Amino acid sequence: MTDAALFQSILASLPEIVVVTGACVLLILGQFVRKEQEYFLVWASVAVVLIAAIATLMLAGEVRPAYAGMFVADRFAVFFKLVFYLATVLTFFLSRKYADIEGIESSEYYVLLLFALSGMMIMASATDLLSIYVGLELMVLCTYVLTGFMRRERRSNEAALKYVILGAVSTGIFLYGVSLVYGLTGTTQLDAMAAAASGHPVDPGLLLAVVFIVAGLVFKVGAVPFHMWLPDVYEGAPTTITAFMSVGPKAAGFAVILRVFLNPLFAASDVWIIVAVLAVATMALGSFVALVQDNFKRLLAYSSIAHAGFAIFGVVAGGPDGIASVMLYLLIYSFMNLGIFGTVIMMRNADFSGEAIEDYAGLAKSHPGLALLMLLYLFSLAGIPPTAGFFAKFYVLVALVERGFVMLAVIAVLLSAVAAYFYIRIVMVIYMREPGRVFAPALTPLVRATLAFTAAGTIGIGLFPSWFLRLAQHSVLGG
Repeated sequence: MTDAALFQSILASLPEIVVVTGACVLLILGQFVRKEQEYFLVWASVAVVLIAAIATLMLAGEVRPAYAGMFVADRFAVFFKLVFYLATVLTFFLSRKYADIEGIESSEYYVLLLFALSGMMIMASATDLLSIYVGLELMVLCTYVLTGFMRRERRSNEAALKYVILGAVSTGIFLYGVSLVYGLTGTTQLDAMAAAASGHPVDPGLLLAVVFIVAGLVFKVGAVPFHMWLPDVYEGAPTTITAFMSVGPKAAGFAVILRVFLNPLFAASDVWIIVAVLAVATMALGSFVALVQDNFKRLLAYSSIAHAGFAIFGVVAGGPDGIASVMLYLLIYSFMNLGIFGTVIMMRNADFSGEAIEDYAGLAKSHPGLALLMLLYLFSLAGIPPTAGFFAKFYVLVALVERGFVMLAVIAVLLSAVAAYFYIRIVMVIYMREPGRVFAPALTPLVRATLAFTAAGTIGIGLFPSWFLRLAQHSVLGG
């Protein structure tokens, strides 16, 4: 690699370098920060993310390939990195008070979040199966540790163990698919793979490799039949980490899926039939199993599975409109899901957990403002107009219909109606039941700011959806 090419590569990966360097510096400084000074770590971590965001926006003007075609800085990557920054900064804000309540005093908590962020950023820019693997492992290794961060909680330890074991299996499946692809095409770069296989019928061995890669990737977004880990991990992990995982790593998984699945090599195979079946099965399982949940975090886990299924419908649609609909869906999902998890985190105070759905009985009478926020987030998750969640689902359905997948669109609408029931059930508990235990919500300025920001995003995108859709379309691959 020449000096000029090396400089261009470093410039293209400047946001990742900023985050990794900032995490290393904070890892050292954290050893000298006393407990009462931990707000310094929060704001220092936020500063690192903001500097990375500025660097990312500076690179948004053109496509910058880097590291011999293994990495690219383009508008597609910029869009997803901004979603990652949003999820990470809001997680920092939600974590400060929650860390005090749960006794999380280690500075490594914030450092691990930054390293997980860097892994997600690499995934969004990766154009080679090996660089995808590097970003994937950097992200999941950090989330393994964060899931079990409450070491004295048996539930947290159990969740981390399940996540590690199943995550290792999925990684092995993914790597086996990568090895098959390399053996059959002689390359791991996405574009070179397509060029090597162009003009020839898809080799059965190559199709098998595609299936293994698909299996390894859909595990990360919690799609059926690779969803088994998700409810237990969401329930056992610290709630702030559950909120982060429900948005950041899920969006990173879809960023990779869009780059990989929409590659000409994969588009030429019959994997689309498998993906369509995955979408229906994932949304059906998430919607129906959520109906019988009593634990709010577990219900939100199955809700996350259902939403992953709906987003996969956009992948099935494909094309610029399908990609844009998935990107918009993930942006909107970030606002409403971080908002609803913010209310769960706010409920955690003293001996009050806020994890049981019964804990929210009569919230409209005891805390009407918080009940109104929950109503907004729940209606948006259900896809009720004029919230942003409605338009998230609407544009996916439009993409399906325009590509001729009318039956899939009908199935998606029917399953959305099923999913709406369990959201409305919580609204009924909030507004139509008498208050149970009296509690004081853990409302700090940072938590208030997070809830206000997510509410503004949920309402704002609902009022001006076309502007955000154009932003997603402008960021589509090849756009």
